Amino acid sequence: MGNNFLLEIGFEEMPARFLNPATEQLKDLAAAALGEQRLAYTELKTYSTPRRLALLVRGLADRQESLLQEVKGPAVKVAFNQAGEPAPAALGFAKSQKVQVKDLKVKTLGTVEYVFAVKEEAGRPVAGVLAEICPRLVEGLHFPRPMRWGHLEVRFARPIRWLVALLGKSIIPFAYAGLTAGRVSYGHRFLSSGPLEIASPDDYQGIMKDNFVLVDPRERRSIIWQQVQSAAAREGGRVEPDDDLLDEVNNLVEYPTALCGSFEEKYLDLPGEVLVTPMREHQRYFPVAGGDHKLLPKFVAVRNGGADYLDIVRAGNEKVLRARLADAAFFWHEDLKIPLAQRVEDLKKVVYQESLGAVYDKVERIKALSSYLAAALGAVPEVVAQTARAARLAKADLVTNMVFEFPELQGVMGREYASRSGEEPAVAEAVFEHYLPRHAGDELPSTLPGRALSLADKLDTLVGCFGIGIQPTGSQDPYALRRQALGVCYIILDAGLDLSLSEALSQTYAGYAGQIKLQVGQEQVAGDLAEFFRQRLRGIFIDRGLAYDTVDASLAAGYDNFSDVWQRAGAVEEFRRDPAFADLITVFTRAHNLSKKAVSSEVRPGLLEDPAERELYDLLVEARQKAEALLAGREYQTALREIAALQQPVARFFDSVLVMAEDARVRENRLALLRQITTFISSVADFDKIVVTQGG
Repeated sequence: MGNNFLLEIGFEEMPARFLNPATEQLKDLAAAALGEQRLAYTELKTYSTPRRLALLVRGLADRQESLLQEVKGPAVKVAFNQAGEPAPAALGFAKSQKVQVKDLKVKTLGTVEYVFAVKEEAGRPVAGVLAEICPRLVEGLHFPRPMRWGHLEVRFARPIRWLVALLGKSIIPFAYAGLTAGRVSYGHRFLSSGPLEIASPDDYQGIMKDNFVLVDPRERRSIIWQQVQSAAAREGGRVEPDDDLLDEVNNLVEYPTALCGSFEEKYLDLPGEVLVTPMREHQRYFPVAGGDHKLLPKFVAVRNGGADYLDIVRAGNEKVLRARLADAAFFWHEDLKIPLAQRVEDLKKVVYQESLGAVYDKVERIKALSSYLAAALGAVPEVVAQTARAARLAKADLVTNMVFEFPELQGVMGREYASRSGEEPAVAEAVFEHYLPRHAGDELPSTLPGRALSLADKLDTLVGCFGIGIQPTGSQDPYALRRQALGVCYIILDAGLDLSLSEALSQTYAGYAGQIKLQVGQEQVAGDLAEFFRQRLRGIFIDRGLAYDTVDASLAAGYDNFSDVWQRAGAVEEFRRDPAFADLITVFTRAHNLSKKAVSSEVRPGLLEDPAERELYDLLVEARQKAEALLAGREYQTALREIAALQQPVARFFDSVLVMAEDARVRENRLALLRQITTFISSVADFDKIVVTQGG
């Protein structure tokens, strides 16, 4: 052990969003390949910049571990005759495995003896194995939008320009994309001159740093954040944490240097989002805030280079931002000249989806649907009216100058323009909230009109797309339907909304009647979407820490009401730690196994002959009355305890009664009793899906 190995793939600048996934892929592929090839190592690290991906393996073994294989052959009685001499079966097997008959081993499997060929495959030197692995590692990297270049059939995120492969001081020669791996790399595109020879993997990071490349993304990210905060502090401000922007900037530079720029204070009169969006989304600048969290007329940019000529770089960044803010200010003032409500008619000219009409048509649908949902969620008439008004205005900012130029501000500008147009605060806030959540981890609507409108917008999209045959397939989801469904789930679960999915889907589908002809029938759409939501709920519940079988059991008992199934699942998960859980499982299992043979669940008390079955029936009726009241109040823990209390009477029933009696009427009556017990328990969860391990 002691070889260090370096693989570097050099390419034209890769899009920032591709880099982190590619780095993880390289690490996973390398670990899998080395494990498959039986090559031991002590450490595996990956590095990345916009122009390179690198793999460094430390302590790599000199050669593969030997592989001992045992191949099963024919039974001994077939392989050898009565005299113990090898029969054709043994001779043929030994020849096929390239071993001598005398080297065959005998092992017993069960009650039969078999011959085995034991073969040892000697480990190959590491250099030869690496030469085979390296091309597969490069080829195994996948990107959202790979490209080809020149006459090559190779696909990669960007054209590959060089390859480095070193085992210690020796080159591992392999060819890929018309290139042959060597020891020549390149530093910073502008600050480094000419090719660089890497003597060994140990020299890699040092040589790169000397040539203005910080290859370790973790180190580079830390330096960027320190520089950004220091630059802001020198101007009396601070930069709020922004991991997404920090990651993106980190993947745009190889040698970072932060600098602080400024803009005219007059632009601070614009809404904060109007300032932040051009800085963050378009220029990748960090906004600077004061101690009161209000924006200062400052920003921090990160250049890909050293500290030379920073004044020139600063002036250039300020000039670009000044033009964007001037545009934003112009759009802001022009948009304010027309009240938001007057823009709604313009939505008739904006196509929502070619088969689903214009955005105006969608507005009409979500206006009716959100009003229904608000009422269903217990809103008073005033709040229902606010919801309907917000729905009317929800999409109007799409035809404003600001949102046309900065699409990221949809909803944000709707709220601003609604407020400036004199709309009620609740209406303006709902216009903004109806887009929430916009991405994973985003905030959720906090007002009832916002929740109702957000649900209506997302359900309308889901029903419409499923209704014209558009469903996500594999990784393809052009209408973000998975995100829309997750948004519905999170909104309902977060607020604990008491809402029926089936009724909401029925109302949504009805909203298309007389307006858009959907190609898929209502029943089919409802069924497909119910399963679509089940998959989303399952993922959410497991992510929140529930056991997978608890989730499956709870969903199997029904999930039309998301809040209800979440409470049931939590109760089942907690009850699994209760000593009474074993009793519950015993009751369910014993009743469930035989109840499958029942043809009816109707119990006729007059046919209950044995005292044990009469006792069980009476206790079941009593327990069901108690539990049904508890279930109605969602007191699932107490209800489960009531159900578990049936364990003793069930045990006495099975000890005293022959369920499969000869008398058909008695037999069916007893099976019906067991089915009632099973159905009763399954109203909380299908415990047949619970995996019971020893001790729990």
